Amino acid sequence: MEPLENFLSKSISEIGNEIRNKRLSVFEIVSGLLDRINRLDKHLNTFITINPEALEMAEKADEEIGLGKYRGPLHGIPIGLKDLIDTKSIKTTMGSGIYKNNIPSEDATVVEQLKKSGAIIIGKLNTHQMAYGPTGDRSYYGPVRNPHDLSKMTGGSSSGSGAAVAACLCYGALGTDTSGSVRIPASFCGIVGMKPTYGTVSKHGVYPLSWTLDHVGPMTRTIKDNAILMNILQEYDRKDCDALSRKNEDYSRLIGKNINKVRIGIPKQFYLDKLNEEVKVAFNKTISHLKESGAEMKEVNLLNMEKLSDAQKIILRSEAYATHEKNLNDFPDLWDDEVKERLMTALQDRGFEYANALRLRDSAKKVFNDALENVDALVTPTMSILPPKINERYLSHNKTDDDHIRWANIKLTAPTNLNGFPSLTLPCSFSSEDMPIGVQLIGREMEEAKLYQIGYVLEQQLSLDVGKLSI
Repeated sequence: MEPLENFLSKSISEIGNEIRNKRLSVFEIVSGLLDRINRLDKHLNTFITINPEALEMAEKADEEIGLGKYRGPLHGIPIGLKDLIDTKSIKTTMGSGIYKNNIPSEDATVVEQLKKSGAIIIGKLNTHQMAYGPTGDRSYYGPVRNPHDLSKMTGGSSSGSGAAVAACLCYGALGTDTSGSVRIPASFCGIVGMKPTYGTVSKHGVYPLSWTLDHVGPMTRTIKDNAILMNILQEYDRKDCDALSRKNEDYSRLIGKNINKVRIGIPKQFYLDKLNEEVKVAFNKTISHLKESGAEMKEVNLLNMEKLSDAQKIILRSEAYATHEKNLNDFPDLWDDEVKERLMTALQDRGFEYANALRLRDSAKKVFNDALENVDALVTPTMSILPPKINERYLSHNKTDDDHIRWANIKLTAPTNLNGFPSLTLPCSFSSEDMPIGVQLIGREMEEAKLYQIGYVLEQQLSLDVGKLSI
């Protein structure tokens, strides 16, 4: 039998098969992960709280499976949660000293869904304070470190989720995505992250940042695992006023089908501007891989993207301040300086600017629908830069706001938070310093399955080693 450590780097589908066929107990897996977390997380800082009932949940799962009550592909699988997602009787801090003793009285809807599926909630994962930052290094509990280089940032705000999945401290995790906060750390840490169509996954019980832009999404090491999680998370939730009513579907149904004659658009504008040279090389190689797989590549127009990006920023600033105004007044000294300073910039915006920005959401939908009219998906880099060092803040010596790393981090991800279109990132290469590089697939609303189909073909062709066992 393989050493237990090797099983910790396997995929959800692989380890689920071992559990279902009783070749490995859930208790062994959870014990092994807890030991690994205890040994390694002092270097990574991914977890804020370990679930004290994880082993008890594992024993219960083994008992159920032993009695033939197998619940499905997540039964017995340890999953981590961004510490923005409410968990009954388990601390939920938002990465903030304001909430360091906050213990919710009920689970978020997504946690209820995971528990119903038999998943093991292994713990709560570190986050940029209040999820307001794409760097992942501003938390009350300290910065999360990238498993590929401990001096580099993970990206944020779902920093702990990205690093924990990459470092094989859990098999999958949930993050939130308002400007790219699932996709940025997924790209920087070399894993798969999905921002689904707006309203598909419930936000009930998830601390808000921007109710217009917030999404909840899965983070995993493989495409197939990501689809497995999406299958569990989908469900219309009346408790979420932004919930989208759509039929449940099997998000994995197209995985394994070829992409011969699948049409993929390459944006002529915006997405390929000012790319890091290694990112550009990796992206061009990805295009070649897609062509070799039979995809038909076509250039498409995406117009007025700068205007749409500005609209996303205005909405985010305004709604983030509205969300946090009371805590800013009640706890003025319990904020990270950078997060507080960013929140206060909302006071420069005027009401009509926010109203105009909201109207541009429909324009953003039209721009992307026009680009997708004759193609099945768009392909772009996920990030324009490589992972910077922790606390690095500027792209040049000018140190102006325009050169701040936060804008480079969110540039290629934020547009689909504005229009709500599904966006999937997966690793496509590594830099000369062995740092991950991601590629992003964007689809029409409610066409996540098509993105998984394309992503899986690319994943199989690239065959990258994404689980980072040695830290």
